[in-house]
Amino acid sequence: MDPSRKRAIRLTVALTAALLLASALVYTSFSAGRDELTASQLLHQAVPGKSYILAGTVISQQRDGSALLFRVRDPKLHVSVPVRYTGIIPDPFAVGRGVLVTVQKQGSDTQFVGEQDSLTTKCPSKYQAAAGSKY
Repeated sequence: MDPSRKRAIRLTVALTAALLLASALVYTSFSAGRDELTASQLLHQAVPGKSYILAGTVISQQRDGSALLFRVRDPKLHVSVPVRYTGIIPDPFAVGRGVLVTVQKQGSDTQFVGEQDSLTTKCPSKYQAAAGSKY
C-alpha cells in the first residue's frame, strides 16, 4: 500500500476518534447537572416523594430539637417555603445567605424536608456592588 495513502487513513481515523471523544465530553458535561428550583417553582411542581434542589435566600431560622427549621425565599418573588432539615449545617449558614438544599415534599402540605447533609451555602459574589455604592 502507498505510504501517503496510509497516512491519510491514519489521519482520518485519528480525527474521527477525536471528534467522537469531544462529542462525548460535551454531552457528559451538559447532562451531568441537575436543575435548581426556586421556592415559587417548587410550590407549583413538587410531587411527594421526589427530590428537588431548592435554591434561594434564608429569611428565617429556628431550632426544633436536633432539626433546623428555616424558610427559603425566591430571590425574585416574595414567595417562601418552610424546610425542616437535620444534618451538618455549614458554618456560613445564616439569615440572608443564599443556600442550596435537596428537599422532598412531605404529604400534601407545603412542608419540605431537607435530605440529610445536603445543605450548602452560596458565597456572596465579590463582584456585586456594596450596599449604598453608586456602582
